[in-house]
Amino acid sequence: MAFTAQDVKTLREITGCGMMECKKALTEADGNQDKAIELLRERGLAAAAKKASRIAAEGIVKAYVDTAKKVGVVIEVNAETDFVAKNAEFQAFVETCAKTVVEANPADVEALNASKAVGSEMTIADLTTEKIQTIGENIKIRRFVRYEGDVATYIHAGGNIGVMVKFDTDVADKEGFEEYGKDVAMQIAAANPSYLNESEVPAEVLEKEKEILKIQAINEGKPEAIAEKMVQGRIKKFYKENCLIDQEFIKDGDQTIKSYTEAKAKELGGKIEIVSFVRYEKGEGLEKKVDDFASEVASMVK
Repeated sequence: MAFTAQDVKTLREITGCGMMECKKALTEADGNQDKAIELLRERGLAAAAKKASRIAAEGIVKAYVDTAKKVGVVIEVNAETDFVAKNAEFQAFVETCAKTVVEANPADVEALNASKAVGSEMTIADLTTEKIQTIGENIKIRRFVRYEGDVATYIHAGGNIGVMVKFDTDVADKEGFEEYGKDVAMQIAAANPSYLNESEVPAEVLEKEKEILKIQAINEGKPEAIAEKMVQGRIKKFYKENCLIDQEFIKDGDQTIKSYTEAKAKELGGKIEIVSFVRYEKGEGLEKKVDDFASEVASMVK
């Protein structure tokens, strides 16, 4: 598989490695980005960071909570430009979509599109078509998550990142819980954990991580027996970086999210358990058309 200069640039952004190391890894991996990352990690050149997705599409991520119904929603709706994403009509449309998710409880985006929009006689699909015509850009509902129960939400940078966390608690109505919930949601936005706890890490992911860590240790000149022991210590670091409850609390590095949660539950006189969370980043995994301005100008003067 051939690769381009853009592929090298993307690999550099993901791994933080030098251009030549990235080019060499892509060559050995036959252009496969994931395999190249693995090779760089095995050589100790790339950090054990989560693979970054290319963020390209515009739009917003919005959170909406109906406190009376105890239902929360995080939804991503994409548009073509950042200008439209800031448009009041577009933002009102996204809120209508979120409210419709609360009311209709659709199974997926297709079901949402077929649902009657809150406050309208139109379906969401028809309303989307209308907004495309009036706003003048393509608009697409990409994804959503709906939680029932006690939730906390956080929106970062005007809709670039949206987080929702679900709790099992008997102290949601007590003073101090709302602040705690926001702290956890902000933690997820900032630290981007992949899993809630160690038990959620898939076995194949864990085995692959151990394999990479072992190769790293052997490449450092350690005997295989020592390398095996080193893996056990280094896997704890993997959990600490990737599992929410094991992460250092961003507002107090002396605590983990687990210890912060336990302390808050004791303070409020009840129980608090983080059940699940969702983190959406606008345009995650989508690729936007990149205009080559120089080529465009050159073609105009031919």
